[in-house]
Amino acid sequence: MDKLLNMEIIERKNDFFLISVSGENQLAHIAFDPFLKELAFIDKNKLTEFLRQNEYQLRKILHMKRPNTYVIGFSLPFVITDKKDVAAYNDLDNLVILDRLNGNHKITVRKTGLHGLTEIYTDGSFSEKKKKGGFAVILKSPEGKYILNTFETKEKSSSPIELLAAIKGLELTQNEKRARIVTDSQYVRKGLTEWIVNWKRNNWLTASGTRVKNIEYWKIYEKLSQDRYIEFKYVKAHSQHFENTMADLYAKDMAGK
Repeated sequence: MDKLLNMEIIERKNDFFLISVSGENQLAHIAFDPFLKELAFIDKNKLTEFLRQNEYQLRKILHMKRPNTYVIGFSLPFVITDKKDVAAYNDLDNLVILDRLNGNHKITVRKTGLHGLTEIYTDGSFSEKKKKGGFAVILKSPEGKYILNTFETKEKSSSPIELLAAIKGLELTQNEKRARIVTDSQYVRKGLTEWIVNWKRNNWLTASGTRVKNIEYWKIYEKLSQDRYIEFKYVKAHSQHFENTMADLYAKDMAGK
């Protein structure tokens, strides 16, 4: 179950910042040193216990915020998933699954996925020499048939190019309710399954108060996931994974033309 919360920095004592956390008519206080990453729970109540039980998620938010952005008055909406299996999410061999069918919005982790899904292999590349980008989308049908798609782009960094590849993959399979994205990009894998919930609550600002990069792409990516079941499988780059290697080669070819 997701709990919608808000934190506000209310005071500084030496190197620690006193932070109030509120939600569902509850209030708790924590103290955090952004340089030494030391965290202390101050109150003894239900919300404090909830934060303790989900300390890893709380720390991720606190750690992502740059030390120089800890200022009195800073406020941040955020979401914590109760009893989230953090070890399972961090195991890159697992599939992360976004199920938005029938009005749902469920995120789960499993070792194996559904059978008979179309697989979407994506990769992107940017050529410093040519000053252009390219990406490839390889579709593999449940029967084992491959369709190669390659594209050029004016984007000049790897993250938006990788994101464009995933977007194109969902566009090309938009008539299919279930699909699997196979990628070597954590940006593509975690964006829809972890980060975007907090970004949207915080008006597309990061924990440091800066604008999220590539917002328009993220909005398209999320829209394409509506009423669909999508499995995300991570593969390590340059690990001799056949389809990922081919997507990488074709992406580099498009960027280098």
